[in-house]
Parts: sequence; structure tokens; C-alpha cells
Amino acid sequence: MPPDIDRRTRATGETVSGLEAVYLSNRPALLRFLRARGAGARAEDLVQELWLRIAAPPRAPIVDPLNYLFRAANNLMVNAYRGETRHEARNDAWGDMTAGHESDAWGAIVARQEIALARQRLQAAGQRVLDIFFLFRAEGLTQREIAARYGLSVSAVEKDIQRGYRALAALKDETHG
Repeated sequence: MPPDIDRRTRATGETVSGLEAVYLSNRPALLRFLRARGAGARAEDLVQELWLRIAAPPRAPIVDPLNYLFRAANNLMVNAYRGETRHEARNDAWGDMTAGHESDAWGAIVARQEIALARQRLQAAGQRVLDIFFLFRAEGLTQREIAARYGLSVSAVEKDIQRGYRALAALKDETHG
């Protein structure tokens, strides 16, 4: 029995009766019951909470006080478990939600930076290389169509596309090791 309950009942000279008396005489059994049901270290807190709840006068007569206490102890444990489960679910949902947004935003930032670097590297190979590479890879034009548009031979277009690929391969080697 907790020292604070023991001192309070003895120091005031009160005689404990009714539900409180049943609680005090069965407190060890209530602790064992809660531990067996999975409350673990939380059993002490739950039994103390039960004491606080029964300290208020009951609204109606209690026919079987011992059964009432065990049922109330079980309900407290179930409510605590549900509260913890909801709390964990909220935290998980919040973490998933923010992680998704953060990773999406971070991914977008990284992608923009990589595109800018690729564009710079292609530009360094020459404006025509950049334009031809873009038309070939992004627009999907054939080498023959690009050659006709620029008035070049297909071989010249092929060489510009190869220069673009080499520039991007060098960039990849530099940034990704």
C-alpha cells in the first residue's frame, strides 16, 4: 500500500470503509491483475489513478465492490493503451506527412540544381550542342529532323549529341564520384 495513503488514513484517524477499504485490502491483487494484463511498469500509475477515482463518492450503490474495482482498473488500462496508440498514430502520421513533403521539396530542389548544372555543362560545350541535345533528348526530334532544321549533316548532329553525352558523363563523374 502506498505510504501516502497509509499516512493519510492513520494520521486523520478515519476509519476507512466501503469501496476504499476494499481497494486498500486488494491493492496488491489489483497490481498483479494489471501487470498480468500487460500494464507492466505502468500498473502502479494505474492503481494510483484508480484510487483517485474512487476517492469521490459513488453516484450509485456498488453491489460488488471488488468486481467494480477490477473492472475499473481494466478500463483504465484499456483507455491508457488506446490513448498511447492514438498518440503514436498521430505522431507517425505527422512524421509521414512532413517527411513526404520535405522529401518532395528536397527532391525538387536537388533536381533543379542538377538540371542547372547539366545545362551549364552543355552550354560550355557550345550553344549548338545544348540546343541539339535538348531537341534530341527533350523534344524527341530525330537526328535527321535536327539536321534539316539547322542545315547540318546527320553526322554533325551525331557528333554534337555525343559531345553533350560526354559533357554530362564528365559532370556525373565529378559529382557522384
